[in-house]
Amino acid sequence: MSAYGFAHLRNRRHHPDILEYLERIQATLDPFHGRFVIHGPPAEVVEGSWPGSMVLIEFPDLAEARAWYESPAYQEILTLRSDHIEGDVVLVEGVGPDYDPGVRAAKLRAEAVRRRR
Repeated sequence: MSAYGFAHLRNRRHHPDILEYLERIQATLDPFHGRFVIHGPPAEVVEGSWPGSMVLIEFPDLAEARAWYESPAYQEILTLRSDHIEGDVVLVEGVGPDYDPGVRAAKLRAEAVRRRR
């Protein structure tokens, strides 16, 4: 199942290290079949507020996403970004094409009933 590396980046500064990071990141993704899905465009905020920008990278699965993040190649360039841009980064597994939020709600309701007993 696909997995994603998601970053919420704030207080971006266009430092020369950031340009180097951008020039080098794709080479760290390629061995893990990572691809950019979203890369920092302005977001149309329809609820709440969203300071900053976002990045979404897709991987074949969570193991590949973890392996990329922990890889020596990525760790070598990580501080080029993290020293100049504040942000949060998470790895998360996606849902399959048959995902139904109603089924998820039913499971959560059943769990709540079991806990009350």
